[in-house]
Amino acid sequence: MDTITHGIAGALLAKAFFDGDDLFTFRPYSQARLVTFAATLGAVFPDSDVLLDFVSRDPLRIITWHRGITHSFVFMPLFAVVLAWLTHGIARRTGREAPSLALLSLLAGIGIASHIFLDLLTNYGTMIWSPVKWSRPAWDLLFIVDFTFSALLLLPQVLAALCARREVLTRRAIRAWCICFALAFLIWRLALGAGYPFSPVTFVAIGATLFALFILPAIRGWGLTVERRSWCRAGTLCVAAYLVLAAFAHHAARRRTEQFASSERLDVQSLAALPLPPSVFHWNGLVLTPRGVYEKRMDVSALLWPGSPAGPEQPEPIEYRYYPDALPNPTIAAARELPEVRSVLWFARFPVIRSWEEGSETVVEIEDVRFSDGNRRPAAFTYRVRFDAAGHVLSKGWRR
Repeated sequence: MDTITHGIAGALLAKAFFDGDDLFTFRPYSQARLVTFAATLGAVFPDSDVLLDFVSRDPLRIITWHRGITHSFVFMPLFAVVLAWLTHGIARRTGREAPSLALLSLLAGIGIASHIFLDLLTNYGTMIWSPVKWSRPAWDLLFIVDFTFSALLLLPQVLAALCARREVLTRRAIRAWCICFALAFLIWRLALGAGYPFSPVTFVAIGATLFALFILPAIRGWGLTVERRSWCRAGTLCVAAYLVLAAFAHHAARRRTEQFASSERLDVQSLAALPLPPSVFHWNGLVLTPRGVYEKRMDVSALLWPGSPAGPEQPEPIEYRYYPDALPNPTIAAARELPEVRSVLWFARFPVIRSWEEGSETVVEIEDVRFSDGNRRPAAFTYRVRFDAAGHVLSKGWRR
C-alpha cells in the first residue's frame, strides 16, 4: 500500500474513534489535531525504511529490508513509545497541551498496526515477525495501489471538513466535486495507458456518485447536522465492507484458479489469486509448476452473483498464458549459487528462469510473474546475470 493511503487511514481512525471528549479519548476536543497527528505519524512511520536508499548501495534492499523491521509486530511497541515521546516533545516545545504518553503511544501503535495490516493485505508480502522469522506473508486481497480503497478512506474526511461551516458549504462542495472528478478522469486515463482499463460507463457512474456525495449534503445544509466523527465512523464501516467484498472476490478467484489447475492436470507447487486494478473483481490466477508458471486472468463479478447468466454454472473458455522455465544448464546452476540470486528467489513467489546466449556471453534472467502487467515487457523485479564464455559474472542487477 502506498504511503499516502497509509497516512489517510491513520487520520481516519483517529478522527473516527479518538475525536473529542468521549469514551475513547478522555481528553478535550482542543487536542484533536495532536491526536490525529500522532496516529498519522504512526501510520506512515513504517515506510521510513525507504530512507536506506540514501545511505545504502545494496540494490536488493527493496526486497531484503523494505517491509522488514519497521513493519514488524515484534518491534511495534518500541516504535510506538518512541513516536509518542517525539510527539509529546514537539507539543511541549510549541506550547500545546499534550495528551499523556500512554495515549500517544496507543495512537502511534494503532497507526503502525494499521500500516502493517494494510500492507499484509497486498500481494507484495510483509515481514511481520522479523527478526524472529524472516518470511513475507501476503493475504493477496488488495492491489498495492487501490484507488477505490484510498477514496473510501479519504472521502469521509473531506465530507466532514466540507460540512464544518455553513457559509461556505455549497461553494466548497462544488469545488471539491470538480477536483475529485478531475482526479477520477486522470486515474481513468492512467489506467488505460497502463493496460488496466475500466469502461466509460464506470467512469460516468463514479462521477455521478461523487456528485451525490458532495452536493446532497449541501442541500438545505443537512450535512451540517452530522458530526465529524460520525462521517469518519461511517467511512470506516464502508472500508470494512470493501475488505469483506475483496475477501469474497479473492475466494472466488482462488477457487476458479484451482478449478483451472485441476482441469489442466497441472503439477501444482504453488497457487494464488492476486488482485488486479482497477476493480476488486479483476484477478490474476497464478500456478507455479516444475516447468514454469501458468497465468489466468479473470473477472469474478459473475461468481459473486449466482443468479447471473454468466454465473459459475456456465463453462468458460480456457484461456491462459504460460511462462516456461529454461531447461537446466550449468550457467543457470551457477547463477543459483550467487547470494543475490538466492535472495531474489527467496522473494519471488512465482519465479520464471530464462537463459539465452548473446554472442559469446550467456544471460540468465529471473522474473517474478506476480508483478507482470500482462504485456511482453519484463515485469518489475526482474533480475539479470550476464556470464562470459568462461562462466565468470560480467554483470548482475535489476533489469530497468
